[in-house]
Amino acid sequence: MDRVNDILLGPLERPALAWLCRRMPGWVTPDVLTVVGIAGGAITMAGYALTAVDRNFIWLGCAGLVVNWLGDSLDGNLARHRKIERPRYGYYVDHVTDGFVTALICLGIGMSGYVDMVYALAALAAYLLMSILTYVTSQVTGIFRISYGKVGPTEIRLLIVVASAVCWAAPNPTLRLGGLSIRAFELVTLVVAVLLALACVASAWRTSRALAALEPPIRWPS
Repeated sequence: MDRVNDILLGPLERPALAWLCRRMPGWVTPDVLTVVGIAGGAITMAGYALTAVDRNFIWLGCAGLVVNWLGDSLDGNLARHRKIERPRYGYYVDHVTDGFVTALICLGIGMSGYVDMVYALAALAAYLLMSILTYVTSQVTGIFRISYGKVGPTEIRLLIVVASAVCWAAPNPTLRLGGLSIRAFELVTLVVAVLLALACVASAWRTSRALAALEPPIRWPS
C-alpha cells in the first residue's frame, strides 16, 4: 500500500534516517531496532513515573522518547534500505508494538507528578482511536497515512519533550480556565487528546463520503 508521511519535520527526519541506515552495522536488524523502540517506551515510562520521587527523572523520560523514536523510525526504513522487507510480518509487529509502547508512555506520564492519570488515559484513548482509524482506512483505500495535518508521531514526541522541559523549568504551573484548574502539562495532554479526536472525526467523515461516492447505494426499481 502507499505510505503518506508528510510530517512537518520530514525535511530533517528523512535525510537523518537515510544517513543512519547507510551506516548501520550489519548485526543491527529491523527486529533489533523494534526491540530498541520498545525499550525506549519502557525507559520513558520509568522516567516519568520516577518524577514523583525526583523531578530530574523527567530527562530520563525524554531520553526514552529519543530512543523510542530511533527504534520505531529506523526499523522499517532499514528494511527498505536493505531490501529485506517482510510486508505482512513488519506491518503486524510494527503496529502491535506501537500500541503497546504508546500505552507504556501514557501510563508513565499518568504516574508522574505532572499529569493526572485521567488526562493521560484520555490521550491514550484518542491516540489508539486514531490508530484504529489509520489501520482500517489503509485496508479499504490502500493508503497508509502516518501524518495528519503535517503532524505525526515524531511531532508528538517533540511536543512531549518541549512540554517536559517547560514543566521542569517552571515547574508545571497551575492555570485557571474559567472554573477549571489545570496544570500546564495536563493542558498540553488534554489539547493533544482533543486534537487527535477531532482529526479522527474529520478524517473518518472525509473517507466515508469518498467511499460512499465510489460505492453509491443500490436503488431498487419501484
